[in-house]
Amino acid sequence: MRFFVYLIVFFSFFDLFSQLPVISPFATSLGASSFIVGLSVGIYSFSNVFGNIISGILTDRKGPFYILLFGLLTSALSLFSYALIEGSATLIGVRFLHGLTEGLIVPAAFTFLANGSERSKRGRNAAISGAFVGLAAIFGPAYSGIVSVHTSVVTIMAINGTFMVLLTIGAFLFLRSFTYVRKVKTETQKAVKPLAFFRHPGIIRAFLGAFFLMFSQGVLALVLPLKVEFLQYDAKTTGMLLSVFGFVAVLIFLLPVNRIFDFARPMLTLAIGLFLMSASMLFLSQVDQLSLMLTAMIVYGMGFALLFPSINSLLIDSTKPETRGKAYGFFYAFFSFGVVVGSSAIGILDLGSQHAFMLASGILFLAGVFTVIGLRKDIQPVDKTTTIQ
Repeated sequence: MRFFVYLIVFFSFFDLFSQLPVISPFATSLGASSFIVGLSVGIYSFSNVFGNIISGILTDRKGPFYILLFGLLTSALSLFSYALIEGSATLIGVRFLHGLTEGLIVPAAFTFLANGSERSKRGRNAAISGAFVGLAAIFGPAYSGIVSVHTSVVTIMAINGTFMVLLTIGAFLFLRSFTYVRKVKTETQKAVKPLAFFRHPGIIRAFLGAFFLMFSQGVLALVLPLKVEFLQYDAKTTGMLLSVFGFVAVLIFLLPVNRIFDFARPMLTLAIGLFLMSASMLFLSQVDQLSLMLTAMIVYGMGFALLFPSINSLLIDSTKPETRGKAYGFFYAFFSFGVVVGSSAIGILDLGSQHAFMLASGILFLAGVFTVIGLRKDIQPVDKTTTIQ
C-alpha cells in the first residue's frame, strides 16, 4: 500500500513539474498576451491553494481514500480537457480546473502515509516521500521537454491523464480496505477549528517551512536562468544546476543517513536546512564561476533534504489523526502560495540576480532564527485545548 501511495505522490508532482517548460510556450502559441501567459502559469498555483484546503477539510470528514479517488479522477479529466482549449479564455479555465483538482490529491495522499506510519519511523518515511518528490522534479521537466519536441502539449497532458486514470483504478483496488481510513467525524474533529492550527508553535513552523521551501524554489526558478544567461551559458546549464540539487536531495532521502530524521528533533533539522539554503543563496549571489555555482546547488540540495522531512515530521508530531487531513490541506496550500510569492515578489521588485539571491538568503536566515527560537518548546499535538473560542 505505502509504495502505491508513493507512486501517487510521484505522479502528482511529476504532472506539476512536467508543466513548467511547456505552459508558457503553449500559451504564446495560442496568441495570448504577456499578461495571459503569466496568468496561465500563476492561476494553476492559485487554484491549487483552494484545492489543498478543500482536500484537507474533506479528508478529515470523509477519510483520505474517497478524496484521493475523487482527486485522481477529476485531475485526469482536467488533463484530457487540454484538448478542448481554443483560446485564452478556455486556457485560463482549464488551468484553473487543473490546479483545483490536482490540489485535492497531495494532502489526502500524505494523510494516508502519515496515519499509517509508526511514530518511530515517521521521519524516515517522510524522507522517502521526499525522494519521490525529488525524482519528479528531476524527470518531469526533462520528459515534457523531450516529448514536446516531437508531439504537443495536448499529448503530454493526455499521457499524464492516462497515468492518473491508471492510478485511480489502482487506488480503488489497493487502498479501500485499510482500517485507518477514517469515515466519521469525531468529537476531536468538531472541537478543533482551523484557526487553532495557527496558534500551535509546531504547526506554525511546519507551515512556514513549507512556505519558505517553495519560496526559495520560486526564486530559483525565476532568477537562476537569468543569472546563467547573463554569464553566457545555455539553458542546459540551468537544467544541470537544478538537477544537481535534486540528485543530492534524493541521495540523502534514500541512503541510510535518512535515519537521522527518526531521532533528531524536527525543529533542529528544519533550522539547519533553512540556514544551509540561506547560505547557498548568499553564495549564489556572489559567485560567477560554474564550479562554484555547482557547489552552491549541492549545499542547497542538502538544505532541501533536511527541510522537507522535518516539516512533515513536525506536522505529524503536532497533530492527531482525526485532524491531520485538515492540517495537511493548509500545509500544501502554503507550498503553493510560496511558489507564487517567491517568483512574483522578485519580479515586482525588479531586482537583479545578485540582490534577488541576497534578499532570499536574508529571508531564509530569519526563518531559521525563528525556528531556533522554538527549540526549547515541547511540541504537543493540537487538540480542543488549543481551539480558538
